[in-house]
Amino acid sequence: MSRRAEADRNDEAVFLAARDVFADVGADAPMSAIAARAGVGMGSLYRRYPSKVDLMRAVCTTSMERSMAEADRALAEEPDGWSALTRYMRRCVDLRVGSLARLAGMFPATAEMFALAERGQKVIDEITGRAKAEGTLRADVTSADIVLTISEMSALPAGPYRHRWLALVLDGLRAPGAGILPGPAPDWSSVRDRWVYQESPVSRS
Repeated sequence: MSRRAEADRNDEAVFLAARDVFADVGADAPMSAIAARAGVGMGSLYRRYPSKVDLMRAVCTTSMERSMAEADRALAEEPDGWSALTRYMRRCVDLRVGSLARLAGMFPATAEMFALAERGQKVIDEITGRAKAEGTLRADVTSADIVLTISEMSALPAGPYRHRWLALVLDGLRAPGAGILPGPAPDWSSVRDRWVYQESPVSRS
């Protein structure tokens, strides 16, 4: 294996390990736990990511990029809005792309992250808009509902029930809906506000 291929493999192992550890434990997860799960040494991890905040930013950015790639593919390849929406949600839950919401507000987001979020908003609005126009997504569901639902579903541990529960959620999203949804509908500010930096200290180890 070439050094480049080995570096790419290690990067992917660190991403998957950090995603799962941060999703399960939060920002206080020790770097040692991530290194152990990824099968890399602490020295290698710190050479690549000098601080835990650097690693959190990198993992969140990669997760957002993968979410956008899934949304783009769903729009391009699926024949209708509902198929695009359900495919996108299933893939995001499988990839746990929303599970890093536990890190929201724990570090200053980068300009790249804000740009990805803005692009993501447009793509998800397009998916939900298409499904609503076709009459398959209930009219009182917002794009923010979809994103926040993905975050909650992504946090569930892997197992035999996650897709079952997602199927129940998808049935609830289908038009026309069995009843009126309670409470105010979330909008994009409900998603963005979670990522406002709270200046909470993050442990360095």
